[in-house]
Amino acid sequence: MTRTQMITLSAGGSAALLAGAFLFQALGYPPCEMCLWQRWPHAAAILIGVLAIRISGRFLPALGALAAATTGALGIYHTGVERDWWEGPSSCTGGSSLEGLTGADLLTITGPRVVMCDQVSWELFTLSMASWNAIASFTLMIGWIIAVRLSAGSTTKGSSRTL
Repeated sequence: MTRTQMITLSAGGSAALLAGAFLFQALGYPPCEMCLWQRWPHAAAILIGVLAIRISGRFLPALGALAAATTGALGIYHTGVERDWWEGPSSCTGGSSLEGLTGADLLTITGPRVVMCDQVSWELFTLSMASWNAIASFTLMIGWIIAVRLSAGSTTKGSSRTL
């Protein structure tokens, strides 16, 4: 594979994961706060991929690998929160206090629906969406690292150097 193909594959993988996240949201699985955190590095990886196809060198593919590693790490953190391995942010887990709320506040059916970060809303083979995101993201990170290696010594756009 060439550098350009690896970048296209890696950035395209982030685009596919992001599209999948939006599809799940459209199907009635609203994201929690930590799910939204995991989307930003994918968006960054897509933009990095577009730039890296046009600009030679190792810096942008390395930045793509960092973006993939970041969303993968967030996926692991989120998985740990879901499985009670460690505590998550109080803003989206069951750890928040009800102090200061009135009975009317607790009984209201209007207002935004809060999606808890420590609750698994969907899973496949006992792995949550956060877990699958981590696995896929670290796989994409490997693709970005291969693109970095293919960029070594290349000075032309879309290096023809192959794996």
